[in-house]
Amino acid sequence: MDIRKLQRAIVDGLEDVKARDIVVFNTEHLSPLFERVIVASGTSNRQTKALANSVRETVKARGLPVLGMEGEDNAEWIVVDCGAAVAHIMQPAIRDYYRLEEIWGGKPVRMKIDGQGGRPAPASASARGRAAKGVPATQAPAARKAGGRKRPARPR
Repeated sequence: MDIRKLQRAIVDGLEDVKARDIVVFNTEHLSPLFERVIVASGTSNRQTKALANSVRETVKARGLPVLGMEGEDNAEWIVVDCGAAVAHIMQPAIRDYYRLEEIWGGKPVRMKIDGQGGRPAPASASARGRAAKGVPATQAPAARKAGGRKRPARPR
Protein backbone atom coordinates (compact mmCIF):
# COMPACT_ATOMS: atom_id res chain seq x y z
CA MET A 1 0.00 0.00 0.00
CA ASP A 2 1.23 3.49 -0.82
CA ILE A 3 1.25 5.46 2.43
CA ARG A 4 1.15 8.76 0.54
CA LYS A 5 -2.18 7.83 -1.05
CA LEU A 6 -3.58 6.85 2.34
CA GLN A 7 -2.45 10.02 4.10
CA ARG A 8 -3.78 12.12 1.20
CA ALA A 9 -7.18 10.37 1.44
CA ILE A 10 -7.35 11.03 5.18
CA VAL A 11 -6.36 14.68 4.82
CA ASP A 12 -8.84 15.16 1.95
CA GLY A 13 -11.60 13.69 4.12
CA LEU A 14 -10.67 16.08 6.92
CA GLU A 15 -10.52 19.10 4.63
CA ASP A 16 -13.94 18.28 3.13
CA VAL A 17 -15.55 19.01 6.51
CA LYS A 18 -13.26 21.93 7.39
CA ALA A 19 -11.02 20.35 10.03
CA ARG A 20 -8.70 22.74 11.81
CA ASP A 21 -4.97 22.48 12.58
CA ILE A 22 -4.31 19.31 10.55
CA VAL A 23 -0.86 17.84 11.16
CA VAL A 24 0.71 14.68 9.72
CA PHE A 25 3.63 12.90 11.41
CA ASN A 26 5.90 10.12 10.21
CA THR A 27 5.97 7.55 13.01
CA GLU A 28 7.81 4.68 11.27
CA HIS A 29 10.77 5.17 13.61
CA LEU A 30 8.56 5.14 16.74
CA SER A 31 6.13 2.28 16.20
CA PRO A 32 5.94 -0.86 14.07
CA LEU A 33 2.13 -0.63 14.17
CA PHE A 34 1.61 2.36 11.86
CA GLU A 35 3.59 4.75 9.66
CA ARG A 36 1.61 7.97 10.04
CA VAL A 37 -0.32 9.77 12.76
CA ILE A 38 -2.66 12.50 11.62
CA VAL A 39 -4.13 14.90 14.18
CA ALA A 40 -6.95 17.36 13.48
CA SER A 41 -9.44 19.45 15.42
CA GLY A 42 -13.20 19.81 15.17
CA THR A 43 -15.14 22.55 16.90
CA SER A 44 -18.04 20.48 18.27
CA ASN A 45 -19.24 16.92 18.84
CA ARG A 46 -21.22 17.15 15.63
CA GLN A 47 -18.21 18.27 13.60
CA THR A 48 -15.84 15.65 15.03
CA LYS A 49 -18.37 12.95 14.11
CA ALA A 50 -18.75 14.43 10.63
CA LEU A 51 -14.95 14.58 10.23
CA ALA A 52 -14.54 10.94 11.25
CA ASN A 53 -17.31 9.82 8.90
CA SER A 54 -15.80 11.86 6.06
CA VAL A 55 -12.40 10.26 6.62
CA ARG A 56 -13.94 6.78 6.69
CA GLU A 57 -15.96 7.35 3.50
CA THR A 58 -13.11 9.05 1.59
CA VAL A 59 -10.62 6.30 2.45
CA LYS A 60 -13.09 3.53 1.54
CA ALA A 61 -14.06 5.28 -1.71
CA ARG A 62 -10.39 5.20 -2.77
CA GLY A 63 -10.23 1.47 -2.13
CA LEU A 64 -8.13 1.71 1.01
CA PRO A 65 -8.82 -0.05 4.32
CA VAL A 66 -10.55 1.35 7.39
CA LEU A 67 -10.02 -1.10 10.24
CA GLY A 68 -12.16 0.65 12.82
CA MET A 69 -13.30 3.77 14.64
CA GLU A 70 -13.36 4.50 18.37
CA GLY A 71 -14.84 7.33 20.38
CA GLU A 72 -17.97 8.09 18.38
CA ASP A 73 -20.18 7.93 21.48
CA ASN A 74 -18.87 11.06 23.20
CA ALA A 75 -17.22 12.53 20.05
CA GLU A 76 -14.62 14.54 21.96
CA TRP A 77 -11.80 12.37 20.58
CA ILE A 78 -12.40 9.98 17.69
CA VAL A 79 -9.71 7.66 16.36
CA VAL A 80 -9.99 6.34 12.80
CA ASP A 81 -7.67 3.35 12.30
CA CYS A 82 -6.68 2.91 8.66
CA GLY A 83 -3.92 0.38 9.28
CA ALA A 84 -0.74 2.16 8.22
CA ALA A 85 -2.17 5.54 9.29
CA VAL A 86 -4.19 6.55 12.33
CA ALA A 87 -6.27 9.74 12.42
CA HIS A 88 -7.00 11.44 15.75
CA ILE A 89 -9.90 13.89 15.50
CA MET A 90 -10.20 15.91 18.68
CA GLN A 91 -11.95 18.91 20.11
CA PRO A 92 -9.49 21.74 20.95
CA ALA A 93 -9.66 21.38 24.75
CA ILE A 94 -8.95 17.64 24.54
CA ARG A 95 -6.16 18.21 22.03
CA ASP A 96 -4.53 20.85 24.21
CA TYR A 97 -4.72 18.57 27.24
CA TYR A 98 -3.26 15.41 25.65
CA ARG A 99 -0.85 17.16 23.25
CA LEU A 100 -0.29 14.25 20.87
CA GLU A 101 2.06 16.43 18.83
CA GLU A 102 4.58 16.14 21.64
CA ILE A 103 4.37 12.34 21.59
CA TRP A 104 4.31 11.67 17.84
CA GLY A 105 5.57 14.98 16.46
CA GLY A 106 9.24 14.25 15.90
CA LYS A 107 9.00 14.08 12.10
CA PRO A 108 6.29 16.22 10.47
CA VAL A 109 5.45 15.14 6.93
CA ARG A 110 5.61 17.80 4.24
CA MET A 111 2.43 17.83 2.20
CA LYS A 112 -0.03 20.41 0.97
CA ILE A 113 -2.65 20.84 3.67
CA ASP A 114 -5.44 23.36 3.18
CA GLY A 115 -3.37 25.72 1.05
CA GLN A 116 -0.25 25.68 3.22
CA GLY A 117 2.00 24.90 0.25
CA GLY A 118 3.97 21.87 1.42
CA ARG A 119 4.85 23.15 4.87
CA PRO A 120 3.97 21.02 7.88
CA ALA A 121 0.81 22.29 9.52
CA PRO A 122 1.33 24.35 12.67
CA ALA A 123 0.74 23.09 16.17
CA SER A 124 -2.44 24.18 17.88
CA ALA A 125 -2.78 27.86 18.74
CA SER A 126 -2.59 27.24 22.48
CA ALA A 127 0.59 25.17 22.10
CA ARG A 128 2.15 28.03 20.12
CA GLY A 129 1.03 30.46 22.81
CA ARG A 130 2.57 28.38 25.59
CA ALA A 131 5.83 28.14 23.65
CA ALA A 132 5.88 31.91 23.06
CA LYS A 133 5.43 32.54 26.79
CA GLY A 134 8.26 30.16 27.66
CA VAL A 135 5.99 27.62 29.34
CA PRO A 136 7.64 24.18 29.27
CA ALA A 137 5.99 21.65 26.96
CA THR A 138 5.67 19.17 29.83
CA GLN A 139 3.66 21.55 32.02
CA ALA A 140 -0.02 20.60 32.16
CA PRO A 141 -2.59 23.25 31.26
CA ALA A 142 -4.38 24.89 34.16
CA ALA A 143 -7.86 23.67 35.00
CA ARG A 144 -10.67 26.01 34.03
CA LYS A 145 -13.61 26.88 36.22
CA ALA A 146 -16.95 25.70 34.96
CA GLY A 147 -19.55 28.28 34.13
CA GLY A 148 -17.42 31.30 33.30
CA ARG A 149 -19.11 34.72 33.46
CA LYS A 150 -22.56 35.29 34.83
CA ARG A 151 -25.21 36.81 32.62
CA PRO A 152 -26.38 40.28 33.53
CA ALA A 153 -29.84 40.42 35.06
CA ARG A 154 -32.68 41.28 32.70
CA PRO A 155 -34.28 44.65 33.17
CA ARG A 156 -37.89 44.35 34.38
